[in-house]
Amino acid sequence: MAEYQRNNEKIIEEKNKISTAKMNVVIFMTLLIDLLGFTVILPLMPKLLEFYGKEGSDDLYSTMKSSVSSFRILVGAPDTPKWNSVLFGGVIGSLFSLLQFLASPFIGAASDVYGRRPMMLLTMVGVALSYVIWVFAGNFSLFVLSRVVGGLAKGNVSLSTAVVADVYNTKQRGQGMAMIGISFSMGFLLGPIIGAGFAGGVVPGIGSGEFFVGPALFALSMALLDIVYIFCAFQETLPENKRLDSMFAAGSRMFDLINPLALFSFKNVSGVKVEERRSMRKIGLIYFIYLFLYSGIEFTLTFLTYLRFNYSSMQQGKMFFTLGLVMIFIQGGYTRRKASGTEKKTALSGILVLMPAFLCIGYAKSAVLFYLGLLLFGFASATVVPCMTTIISEYGADSQKGSVLGVFRALGALARAMGPLSASAAYWSLGAETCYVLGAVLMLVPFTMLMFTRVRAVDRKE
Repeated sequence: MAEYQRNNEKIIEEKNKISTAKMNVVIFMTLLIDLLGFTVILPLMPKLLEFYGKEGSDDLYSTMKSSVSSFRILVGAPDTPKWNSVLFGGVIGSLFSLLQFLASPFIGAASDVYGRRPMMLLTMVGVALSYVIWVFAGNFSLFVLSRVVGGLAKGNVSLSTAVVADVYNTKQRGQGMAMIGISFSMGFLLGPIIGAGFAGGVVPGIGSGEFFVGPALFALSMALLDIVYIFCAFQETLPENKRLDSMFAAGSRMFDLINPLALFSFKNVSGVKVEERRSMRKIGLIYFIYLFLYSGIEFTLTFLTYLRFNYSSMQQGKMFFTLGLVMIFIQGGYTRRKASGTEKKTALSGILVLMPAFLCIGYAKSAVLFYLGLLLFGFASATVVPCMTTIISEYGADSQKGSVLGVFRALGALARAMGPLSASAAYWSLGAETCYVLGAVLMLVPFTMLMFTRVRAVDRKE
């Protein structure tokens, strides 16, 4: 009887392995297809702002330009068009992440009630709609509207982390998060190059339309392909018996899902012990501070290369291609092979490496020093966020993973909403060198906090 039970357990284990392997492919392909469309805009952003600036007839653009000018006068910065574009771009970048901040907790909580698959399909339909608007964005207002719709719908990443928490056991969860990171790396490897190809005329445009129509249609085709792929290949990972009964159970009060104070305390994740909630709060705060600094510097990269080195869209595409290669190498080799329980140590090493990376990039006057900083930047990009996500995924019950990771993702989106605007303002008023030195020094804060924070490292039986 005992032997029969052991054999039965082995058969179940083998079935779970096959299921996990299949889900690896599905998660990877779902995110990769989406990110190819999402990242195509990155090398186009400076050129897009120049294009809408030349139009001059859009009321929204005029209003935002007036606000930027008022801020310039307030801080006493010079009135230089190239420098103004840095802050202007920061506003656009922050808007997208702010909307992600508002939407992520709702999407995560809804997936705990209705399942991962329906919400994944719904979010991708919203993303596709945003690209439809971008195709026809002949003025700045329509372009902003497309970013608004896309920001509200961009919940597939937090849903993917919840899927990893559903199907992976504790020991394998870090590998699952690394798989998400690899899909990001591939997206950042190929998407910006494709966008740069459109901008440089290497990839044919669409008739006599504006330069952004080609990349917008490409992004739309990727979103539609992703919807079909999810519909055909994605299997539900949260059984009905593990779902919450209602949105009220997923988040006791809707206000808590968009209230920063409630988010930092993980208030809508009920039923956890006091000590566990305290750990979640610390990890969430560390994650927020880190991403606030990281995302700000990350956003200014395209403007730094555009202003200092006169990089074309194709050269910026090559920059992101290099960054993606580094991230794939690190995540495919270093991060995935790290043993379970070493996530904190790996995240600390990534934050530590980011400090000299900021200094190299900020003071770079040559491509050699700049790319040295970019290599170090890529190491941090490949390690910190996947490891921090793995750490937080250990907290909460199975039926709460979507809520926990939704709140965690919302904190990251809030950081990304504040980071680009803050870094752009510092870059604009203080200069690149001071901005990057400040970022390197402040990175000591999350490093020190994480060093002295105890994280859960006990394997839980599935």
